[in-house]
Amino acid sequence: MYSIRRFTIVGILSAISFIVCGQKNIEKIFIDMPDIYIPQLQDAWRKDLVDLYKSGEEAKLKNLMDGYSVLKEMTEDYLLLQTTERTVIEMKLLPIEKDTNIICMITTFSAPISDSKIDFFTIDWNPLPTEDFFTPPAKELFLKKVKGSDAEIKKNTACLDIDFIQYNFDKKKARLTATYMTPFYLGKEEQKNIKPYLLDKPRIYNWKNGRFVLK
Repeated sequence: MYSIRRFTIVGILSAISFIVCGQKNIEKIFIDMPDIYIPQLQDAWRKDLVDLYKSGEEAKLKNLMDGYSVLKEMTEDYLLLQTTERTVIEMKLLPIEKDTNIICMITTFSAPISDSKIDFFTIDWNPLPTEDFFTPPAKELFLKKVKGSDAEIKKNTACLDIDFIQYNFDKKKARLTATYMTPFYLGKEEQKNIKPYLLDKPRIYNWKNGRFVLK
C-alpha cells in the first residue's frame, strides 16, 4: 500500500514539474506561499523581506503580531526565517526525482524548550503526507546502550515521558539534524541522573531516494 501511494505521489509531482515552466527557487516559493503558513507575514511583506535581503540590508520588518520577522539566510534552495521572537522557520528544496523538487519546512517553537514540526509540500504548496518522507525518531534513538536490565533502564529513563526534538537543515547539503531537547525540560537533579544514558551528539538524517534516512 505504501509503495503504491508513493508511486502515485511521485507521478503527480513529476507531472506538476512538467507543467510548471522551470524549477522554482526558494525565493519564489517563499513569496508565493499561502499566508496560512506564516500568518504574521502577508505576501507583500515577504517580498519586501526578500528585496531587503538581496540589497544587503537587514531584512527585518514589523509583523502582524507587533513583533519583528527577520529573513536571516537565503540561497537557491534554503531559507531561514525568524518569524517571531519564539518561532523559526527553515525551508529546504529536496529532489524527489530528476528535475522534481518538494518543499520541506521545519517550524521550531521555543517556549522556552525548542520543539520542531516537519511538513512537506509540492512546489505549489500542496500538502504531502509526512510519513512518506520521514519517520520521527523515538526517544530510544537518543539513548546509549548501557549495562543493566531492561526494567532498570526503563525505570531510570521514565522521566523522558515527552518528546521535544529540534530539527535543523544543513543549508548546503540535503541533510537533517535531530537534537533531543527533552532533557532540558527536566529539573537539574533529573538531568544529572539521566545524563549517563544520553548520546552526546544529535542524530543525522540524509536525504536518500526521496526520503530522510538515519545515518
